[in-house]
Amino acid sequence: MPVKIVELFAGVGGFRIGFEGEPKKTNRDKFKVVFSNQWEPSTKRQHAAEVYAERWNLTPNNDSKTRFQSHKHLDDVFVNEDIATIGVEEIPAHDLLCGGFPCQDYSVAKTLDKSAGLEGKKGVLWWEIHRIAKHHKPKYLLLENVDRLLGSPRSQRGRDFAVMLASLDEIGYSVEWRVINAAEYGFPQRRKRVFIFAKRMEGSTKQFDSDKARNLIETTGLFARAFPVFPLEVLSVPSFPLRTSQDDDLADITSKFNAGRQSTTSPFANAGFMSNGQVYTSKIRPNHNGEKITLGDVLITPRLVDEQFILSPESLLKEKGWIYLKGGKKEMRKTPQGFEYRYSEGPITFPDDLSRASRTIITGEGGRSPSRFKHVVTFRPTKKQREKLSLDSSQAVKVRENLNLKKAEWLRRLTPIELERLNGFPDDHTLGAAETKRAFFMGNALVVGVIERLSKNLIKFF
Repeated sequence: MPVKIVELFAGVGGFRIGFEGEPKKTNRDKFKVVFSNQWEPSTKRQHAAEVYAERWNLTPNNDSKTRFQSHKHLDDVFVNEDIATIGVEEIPAHDLLCGGFPCQDYSVAKTLDKSAGLEGKKGVLWWEIHRIAKHHKPKYLLLENVDRLLGSPRSQRGRDFAVMLASLDEIGYSVEWRVINAAEYGFPQRRKRVFIFAKRMEGSTKQFDSDKARNLIETTGLFARAFPVFPLEVLSVPSFPLRTSQDDDLADITSKFNAGRQSTTSPFANAGFMSNGQVYTSKIRPNHNGEKITLGDVLITPRLVDEQFILSPESLLKEKGWIYLKGGKKEMRKTPQGFEYRYSEGPITFPDDLSRASRTIITGEGGRSPSRFKHVVTFRPTKKQREKLSLDSSQAVKVRENLNLKKAEWLRRLTPIELERLNGFPDDHTLGAAETKRAFFMGNALVVGVIERLSKNLIKFF
């Protein structure tokens, strides 16, 4: 019997590919998505939803413009609506709830009468995950977020994550987490994310101790099995309670957790486990001796590079061009109010190093405009490209001298296919959307290979 999955905040389907495989080679024997949701509130046209529906051949259900279904798999439903407006009874029963939820403020406050429970801040999508999990009680949750979640907010380090852990504890889940940098396990992008794996305790009051927690973090937990680590450097895994009192509710945790300590660090290390309100956490070091894919390994052949991705000599040399933005700076600047200040920043690698994993893809990766943060790589342009774009002009020669490039080399941005490859998506998975949107999708996506490795070990838990 396949594991039934509900995929929230689906984007263009990174979690789904990790569990079912590429859309054209979908295998639903072990895992199958029975309900997925994607909604972008800031845009009228739902670009990611369009890609998702097209790739999995989902068509509108009757006359609906927001609800889709597969003709091949009738239990495959996709909804392009705000998840907060979808009733829990509309979501089918499932074994695993997954998604990469937005990073926001997860604090909670008392209701007005202070007697009817707790409310999360409006618009915070974590509480939609919580609402669905509380109703359906899936056996597992697998979630992903930026690693700074463990230390937010700055004024009260770790509070947001503590509220999340406590909210899962209240509805009967234990939680394992791990910060995973994909490049440290051979993937071609240095993308660091925190993954959260929650397990329904089914009424168990089993207590953990430091030794059991160490074993789980080091060898037996889901993350340790999928992504091995070196033996922990501590003999006893540090632990602490989420609540200072048994009577503390989520609002109390919001106000009390790590408060008033003048602490600049979070109590949550890059790996840990929570059960029955007790937290065990320790720093881990990745242990990977296998293949390592580099940025250079994912590049397409030069003749396939569209000229829009090739940098012009002018864009490199102009006052606020690529060379300026990528370089170090020590200069006086002025605010809109007329206040002058000294600005300083160091240079970044330019062009990007092809012999190692890439930097993290950002949502603003697309577009021709010069940027400090977009990837730029060297390549050997064809004769046609050199002639059409004046890559042998005096300005081009000046660029090569400035950046110590060889005569046959030039610079370009990454193409959508290369961005997809850095995240492990099939080539042209996002084809049909504008180039800037395709880059935005990949800036928001996860590394599919991480989910693939987790899925191979997660199936053993069922």
